[in-house]
Amino acid sequence: MISVLASEADQPVVREFFELFKTPWRFHAADAPAKILLCAGRDVPANNAALVIVFAGKLISSDEKTGVKCETPTAPGIFKHDGVELPIYGCRLVENSSQQIIFRRGQVNGRSFVRVGFDLFSEIRHLLTTGQPAEFAATPTLERHIVFLRELILSHALPLIEIPPRPAGHDFIVCLTHDVDHVGIRNHKLDHTMFGFLYRATIGSVLDVFSGKKSCGQLAENFSAVLRLPLVHLGLARDFWYQFENYIALEAGRPSTFFVIPKKGETGLDAKGNRPAKRAASYDAENLRDELRQLQAAGKEVTVHGLDAWRDSVAGRDESARISGLVNGSATGIRMHWLYFDAHAPEKLEAAGYVYDSTFGYNQTVGYRAGASQVFKPLTTKNLLELPMLVMDTALFYPSYLNLSPSQADEKVSPLIANAVQFGGVFTVNWHDRSLAPERLWGNFYSHLLDELSAKNPWFATAAQSVAWFRQRRAATFEISATDQRSVKIHLPAPADKSLPPLRVKTFQPGKTGANGSEQPVRDGMEISLAA
Repeated sequence: MISVLASEADQPVVREFFELFKTPWRFHAADAPAKILLCAGRDVPANNAALVIVFAGKLISSDEKTGVKCETPTAPGIFKHDGVELPIYGCRLVENSSQQIIFRRGQVNGRSFVRVGFDLFSEIRHLLTTGQPAEFAATPTLERHIVFLRELILSHALPLIEIPPRPAGHDFIVCLTHDVDHVGIRNHKLDHTMFGFLYRATIGSVLDVFSGKKSCGQLAENFSAVLRLPLVHLGLARDFWYQFENYIALEAGRPSTFFVIPKKGETGLDAKGNRPAKRAASYDAENLRDELRQLQAAGKEVTVHGLDAWRDSVAGRDESARISGLVNGSATGIRMHWLYFDAHAPEKLEAAGYVYDSTFGYNQTVGYRAGASQVFKPLTTKNLLELPMLVMDTALFYPSYLNLSPSQADEKVSPLIANAVQFGGVFTVNWHDRSLAPERLWGNFYSHLLDELSAKNPWFATAAQSVAWFRQRRAATFEISATDQRSVKIHLPAPADKSLPPLRVKTFQPGKTGANGSEQPVRDGMEISLAA
């Protein structure tokens, strides 16, 4: 059992951290025994813990005052320990000689003591609210915080039990999503979208061939689409931006989620109160009723690609109602169009009735804005959960963003897949509705990505299913026996969706299990006896 001493202001962050690092813990009470005492920014009280860990980015009374200084951040610092590097965004305590963030361990009154020169829960708060800057997008910082704390505990020969963020029988979850921004090029006549298509399909495609971003075959396909465009507008040729059927075929039975814009011609407001004309959709969701229900019949989820829900809960309820009226069931998940988001968005979305959001990610790059790919609860909500977005096609291939070739994109994404295998969580992909079609022609890479992910033993799930699995994990609780502190019972409420894969529990027993611990599926009421 980990006993945590933190300020009252940090308590919501502590609770959320231990939903992500799902292991037995409680807030510190002087009369409650605990093997591990974790103090965050606080002086160490009298205790009988076998291991005391102190995280603080400033000096506390028990510190040796010489040889260190408190550093206020002007840029992220780097904490290095045992080959692991962690970006640190808040205040840190550094050695005067080396400028390294301090890490010290020793014995105090016969018990192990560790001092770390940053505030763990301040760092977690930053990751779950502001998020990481793009320069650290590739670093799963929050997961590394969990690994660091876990390894500290295990290095002192203490037992540990946790429910990892991976379903039993699988290494991680894959969530395929699609933002439906256009539907058909027939909807665009002499506007910026059509002229942008003509440029990118002709001059842009020629330049892409020379830079290795497109093949000669793709160049020919784009030229052919340009020649067919008048016939598409006359209704004499198939609209090549209409891709629902191709996604169903390409995903070959794998679940996915389609986020649909609720209002034609509505730009919504940006953070400055402007109405960017390019943000308005040129399709009417009302005209897609049959297509959306066909997607559902193929095992796809259809929900909301929001416009104003992030800033106005009344608008959010209207947007949900519009999509719910077109499909079987309620549309209670959302991703904001253009990824509009601010500090108040989670509570606005919750007030509008949404149960999950999947906006937290990057436009300009791929990776971990929250420092992890686990579903988490924003600190200002009671029920709404956030499904972070990890990889987006436009971030990989747009000239104004990463502007990668397919081989470069593969190099960029492969480490993220390796991290998913290592840490679990949800590998959330956003491939826009027109991205299989001319002029983008990003379907080959999408097919390659599906193959790469499928080879790594994932569970493919819709956004709603991914969130539901994590909600089930959050519902699991640990009970420590009052008479035998080594006995842990796991309570697991009956899942609302019995089709979800079960949880698994991992146990580290010093001297009995290896460094990777032992795993088994979770059963309600199962009891595990930990080593002394």
